[in-house]
Amino acid sequence: MIYTVTLNPSIDYVVNMNQLTEGAVNRVNTEHFYAGGKGINVSQILNQHEIDNIALGFISGFTGDFIQSSLHEKGIKTDFIQLKEGYSRINMKVKTLSDETEINGSGPKISNEEIEKLYQKLDGLTSEDTLVLAGSIPASLPDDFYEQIMKYVAPKQVKVIVDATKNLLLNVLKYQPFLIKPNHHEIAEMFNVTISSTEDLLHYGNQLKEMGAQNVLISMGGDGAILISETGEIYRSNVPKGTVKNSVGAGDSMVAGFIAGYQKDASYEEALRLGAASGSATAFSSDVATRGYIDELVSQINVTKL
Repeated sequence: MIYTVTLNPSIDYVVNMNQLTEGAVNRVNTEHFYAGGKGINVSQILNQHEIDNIALGFISGFTGDFIQSSLHEKGIKTDFIQLKEGYSRINMKVKTLSDETEINGSGPKISNEEIEKLYQKLDGLTSEDTLVLAGSIPASLPDDFYEQIMKYVAPKQVKVIVDATKNLLLNVLKYQPFLIKPNHHEIAEMFNVTISSTEDLLHYGNQLKEMGAQNVLISMGGDGAILISETGEIYRSNVPKGTVKNSVGAGDSMVAGFIAGYQKDASYEEALRLGAASGSATAFSSDVATRGYIDELVSQINVTKL
């Protein structure tokens, strides 16, 4: 079974308007509500690929009820921990003709008792399971929470996939995650360098492998993606034709597509192909991608071995 963890889920309230004027009443043209969070996005794309999975994490209040019910409506299994206090956050995304502004909530406080409930759920994992840790860690949890989780499940030999930034990612490498997915900007930040070529990316991607990551998947926006596999093989994918409508969730969709491709064929080449198609399909959509659109783009993905 695949388990995704979203520590701080949200309702993404997305509005479109011609112009945002500060200090005035603004009226929207369109508005949409989505269940948000990186792990939740992974679950939604896995569901599109008909890959069984369970979404874990913390929810609370009426906003948490919306998150859970909207996932159930899509046929996604959840095993969230219901917090006693607070409300799951609302993230507002304002899109105008010329700009995009985000206002993100902070989310509820999570108690030690509720943290323990998450560990109890992790007790049932085995070496046959995959655990996806994605996104930021809320302020009420310790900064090394991902490290703590990986240390906890390490004796079970669970495959762990981590999609996080900076130190959150660097500090878990000693536990040898099965897959990490930094983008090219994040690699530059992690190593405090300027990335100016594919050779630079490969150099620092290999450093991440030497630090413990088994597989390194690097997304490069409009330049495609690179996979440095655990066997040392290097693959690169292109990007299909399309217009970017929504960058939110594209990276999560790439992770989910990679998992789906690897589950089906145990082929890193095919995993990258399906990952690239899934990420692009979400980037070209107003919400996370549908299976039909992903399948449409797969034929445009060329994977070459470097």
